[in-house]
Amino acid sequence: METRPLAVLVSSLVSQALLLLLLILQSNPNLIIPSPLSQTLITLLHLFSSPNLTAATSHLPLKRKRRLEIDELEIQEEDEEEETEEDDNDHRIIEEMTPCSALAPHPNPDHFKLHFGMRSATFDWLASLLDPLIDSRDPSGSPFRLPTTTRLALALARLSTGADYADLSSRFSVSEPAARFCTRHLCRVLCTNFRFWLAFPSSPELLRPVSSGFSSLAGLPGCCGALAPARFHLHRGPATAFLVADVSSRILSFSVKFHGERSGFEVLKQSSLYKDAMEGRLLGPEQYLVGDESQNLYPWLMVPFAKPVPGSCEEDFNLALRVMCWPARRAIYSLHNWRVLSRLEKESAKVAVAFIGTCAILHNILLMKEDDSALADVGEDFLLSSEQYRNEEKHTADKKAILLRSTLAVKARESGTL
Repeated sequence: METRPLAVLVSSLVSQALLLLLLILQSNPNLIIPSPLSQTLITLLHLFSSPNLTAATSHLPLKRKRRLEIDELEIQEEDEEEETEEDDNDHRIIEEMTPCSALAPHPNPDHFKLHFGMRSATFDWLASLLDPLIDSRDPSGSPFRLPTTTRLALALARLSTGADYADLSSRFSVSEPAARFCTRHLCRVLCTNFRFWLAFPSSPELLRPVSSGFSSLAGLPGCCGALAPARFHLHRGPATAFLVADVSSRILSFSVKFHGERSGFEVLKQSSLYKDAMEGRLLGPEQYLVGDESQNLYPWLMVPFAKPVPGSCEEDFNLALRVMCWPARRAIYSLHNWRVLSRLEKESAKVAVAFIGTCAILHNILLMKEDDSALADVGEDFLLSSEQYRNEEKHTADKKAILLRSTLAVKARESGTL
């Protein structure tokens, strides 16, 4: 490998390690961080994210095959040429909306929530965390001279409200290419450096807190996540997706595929999570995920009984499963609170999937910061509504899966949690 690309690779790895360390330190409320240590980490991040290091890759070809992965979120597309045609508006210091009116304290306490999808404290924390990365790159020869808070505000306004680039250009007094660049750059930063926020726990031990949460919710032991399908509409057709969430609606895994009208289960079968689960590498003994009636029964995936006998433990189990699937349903509703996800038709497939992944990461960030700004206010009405079960099982499950579900059905009757 040539020296300059190797240096960029090393600097990128060091930068991600520093970001992870800083994130761990900042997210632990019981840990007192000496200000010199915090400042040193931020300084090092600035150093390893400097434009000089980024420019080392400028000689590499722009047109190449690249695979964008966000844990289970993956797509393979031709890269598009970088947009470098900027007009004179890109060089103006913004005055109309930022920082004085859009980012300064506002008399409406919901101002940040309405325009940026988060509280002002979360915005400030995110701006501080991402500053070395967001402020490190501009189009070659066309510096925007925009502060980090403005770049972040532009991107979040696009993601949260779904506003088009012309509207953002008017509101923030920048050109449309500048608004587009800032939005896509935030997606690139989050999907490249913070995809671990969507990482499924790597061992059965790390899954025990997840299991404890579901046990407290529905009285059934061993559940390590709830599966739910999702659907997004792109210019090339519908994209089918699924996610796995814990009891707090934190997304543990996410996968999206562009295969038209395929079901969420068909998308699931193409994921590495499915492969790991089938080969016994995902979960420990008697650990499982839960899904709805559209899924198939496996030893690691519990689904409702088809046509349960009224008043039986099977019916109790189905109710428990419905309650346990609620956090995943809430996560999907919450994702759609990011309005851009309902307006993806004008974006390329690569940009659209980056938007989806970015919103999933931001969803988890808000939960980590105990910020409910974009969390869907989903009631429990659907838990009490009648559900149409299958007349028969969709496939012949193995004996281990059938036995585990029957055992859990008895425990659902005995627990009396619901």
